Amino acid sequence: MTDLPLRPAADIGAVEDRFFTFRKFALTDGTVMPEATVAYETYGRLAPGGRNAILCTHGYTASHHFAGCNPANGNQPGSWDGLIGPGKAIDTKKLFVVASNMLGSSFGSTNAGNINPHTGEAYGPDFPNVTIVAAQKALLDHLGVHHLVAVAGPSYGGYQAFQWAVAYPDFMDAIVPVNTAPWASVNTDKQLAELQARLASDPEWHGGRYYGKAACKTVLTEIRVETLKRYGIETVLAPRFPDPTAREAAIREQAANWAAKWDANSLIILRRALLGFDTRLDFARIKAKVLYILCRTDALFPPKIAPDVIKALTVAGVEARYFELDSDLGHSSSGAEHAKWSPVLREFLAPLVARLN
Repeated sequence: MTDLPLRPAADIGAVEDRFFTFRKFALTDGTVMPEATVAYETYGRLAPGGRNAILCTHGYTASHHFAGCNPANGNQPGSWDGLIGPGKAIDTKKLFVVASNMLGSSFGSTNAGNINPHTGEAYGPDFPNVTIVAAQKALLDHLGVHHLVAVAGPSYGGYQAFQWAVAYPDFMDAIVPVNTAPWASVNTDKQLAELQARLASDPEWHGGRYYGKAACKTVLTEIRVETLKRYGIETVLAPRFPDPTAREAAIREQAANWAAKWDANSLIILRRALLGFDTRLDFARIKAKVLYILCRTDALFPPKIAPDVIKALTVAGVEARYFELDSDLGHSSSGAEHAKWSPVLREFLAPLVARLN
């Protein structure tokens, strides 16, 4: 498939999902998946030599749709549309951007709803344990990317940026973790068991083998409502819905629309991938420069954690910079408030992009 032409006015325009299927994909625990497919989008063009790429990594329940308008996402602009495009902070006139969906997610990559070749039925709760960056590395190898300018992403995507920095320290020049931390706030067996018990309270759960039987969306919708509120959705919607009742209805509608497209098992798969996740002990492996972004009102990753993170990186010999996003939008601020941190991102990337010339 050829690259789609760019539209004027720094607008990427139409994009579409692409897919790459691995054969006999080996997981870290020794399991071999007969095949595994990763969905992704790309923006810009890969330069000869394959060293002008940026990898964008998405959040826990988000998709890989970062820029442009994709019919698979209702032609809505990507989550970082204000940051990615010709002339923007992540300039697609110079950079090739890969936005990869995680294995186990619900937006096109192989997940629990796909058929397990060994049984002829959906994987369901038998979906294997996956790690959070191995499939991305295989995808980049397939695309001919030999080196990354940066890995950037919010929330769970920020976990991935930190993991990339310690797992493949020579493969990128920089990371940009946003509204996140170098450790997962939910990374224990107890927390995973609590999530599984919550999903199991839905009468349509059927032990996670609900495919072809039921929608299993009631509890999933409730979980999403709670998640959106933790992310700061009430503040986001307050100008449009000043009436609390109308605002609550709008939140529930948004949650139900999300739940209709999301596989409940994906919550477990991606949460399980974070068990024990903590990169702080491996900071000395990091060779990439770090631009760490947190939001003033993010309750999940409050700015009070930043000094210790930056200190630990500095002690480990990592060149790290911190910027605090002044926004009332909390955890969901990175895309909506792009104008407030785009100049910082542009300045941070500028010397790295200049090396490409």
